[in-house]
Amino acid sequence: MSVTTIAPPTARLIEVFSAIQGEGLNVGTRQIFIRFGLCDLRCDFCDSAHTWEAPDTCRREKTPGDRDFEIHSNPISLPELLEWIGAQDEPNLHDSISLTGGEPLLHASFLKEFLPQVKRRTGLPIYLETGGHRPQQLKSIISALDSVGMDLKLPSVSGETHWEAHREFLQLCCLAQIEVFVKIIISDRTSLTDLQRAAELVAGVSAEVPIFLQPVTPLTPAEAGRFGSKMPPKMEPPAPTKVLAWQALMKGWHKPVRVVPQTHKLLSQL
Repeated sequence: MSVTTIAPPTARLIEVFSAIQGEGLNVGTRQIFIRFGLCDLRCDFCDSAHTWEAPDTCRREKTPGDRDFEIHSNPISLPELLEWIGAQDEPNLHDSISLTGGEPLLHASFLKEFLPQVKRRTGLPIYLETGGHRPQQLKSIISALDSVGMDLKLPSVSGETHWEAHREFLQLCCLAQIEVFVKIIISDRTSLTDLQRAAELVAGVSAEVPIFLQPVTPLTPAEAGRFGSKMPPKMEPPAPTKVLAWQALMKGWHKPVRVVPQTHKLLSQL
């Protein structure tokens, strides 16, 4: 009788490293970042075009914060990734583990097995950074999550339209009673109609969910080089007076609206 062996789950990663979280509700905290490859969105403001596809190799930081990266072949097995996270997990250093990308939920089947094991090993909370457009995949791992940062894509800024998926996604987070916030990228192309619809969408799900307006950061030459021939249209941040007016406008529909830039770029953090 032949015995069927099941291969351990794998994931295609971009990198694993330790850094300061620069966006949203967790800004300023120290996290172990697991950056996944692959994204099914093509946002005009994206500064991580290198995550859109699944690379043949990824890099792993050996010592937290030292940037002493070593290169490994993709895909990475679950036991291997657990070992990498264990090496990063110095006592009292990290506040949580960040799942970022790319779009981490494209690896939902891997995460379903990985997350319970990494939580048992480290005891660290799990934070998901996501485009907020894949509610079905969220369902499969939501019980292992502690917090979620959901990007809400304004069509006028991102070129993507996912209103109903965003609503369902946010509803799932609130029903599961996990910490969730919404991040909205704003630029000189932002539509007032989009801002109103976003505020009404979030308010319609929960009056308690904070919205973070994040002025777009223009691409650096290195970031622009990642796009090759697929370079998106040039995008600039909005004028400060517009940011103040937009925050006031949105607070008319939804009170918890904050403005926070990408602070990790100000600190020259990855």
